[in-house]
Amino acid sequence: MTDAFKIRPARTSDVTEIRRLVKPLADERVLLEKEAVAYFEGIQEFRVAETPEGEVVGCGAVHVMWEDIAEVRTLATAAHWRGRGVGHALLDELIGAARDLGVSRVFCLTFEVDFFTRHGFEVMADQSAVDPEVYSELLRSTDEGVAEFLDLARVKPNTLGNTRMIRSL
Repeated sequence: MTDAFKIRPARTSDVTEIRRLVKPLADERVLLEKEAVAYFEGIQEFRVAETPEGEVVGCGAVHVMWEDIAEVRTLATAAHWRGRGVGHALLDELIGAARDLGVSRVFCLTFEVDFFTRHGFEVMADQSAVDPEVYSELLRSTDEGVAEFLDLARVKPNTLGNTRMIRSL
């Protein structure tokens, strides 16, 4: 946290602002745009960065996939706030939340490899992040992020060409 912004749990009233932050990045094919209902369903996973004036200038979520692994999702910062520590503060908060949830690894799909490397993430060499039994269980998930993580053919048309990265906690 800084004097310029604070990180807090997202509220349902933040969904419009989260979508506003994601829209330009989705237009650039950096993030996937989701329907509003997806944000409402996952709002408890989100944190937002807010200025003292109440402007939401960043967002991010941590989504548990299995007993020992979670995904950092939808990490976005308002263009006029980039380079001011918002993304770093949000990611630190999300990693702390993942620890609190009891997972031992966090992964992300990103174009910002250097940013995540500075936070201890490494590029995944292969998909051995989960054992075959867990893989077969995860195949039952309807979550698109899980499908991306598993590199399933059904998401190939939606793949942005980003990099899979992982960090042990």
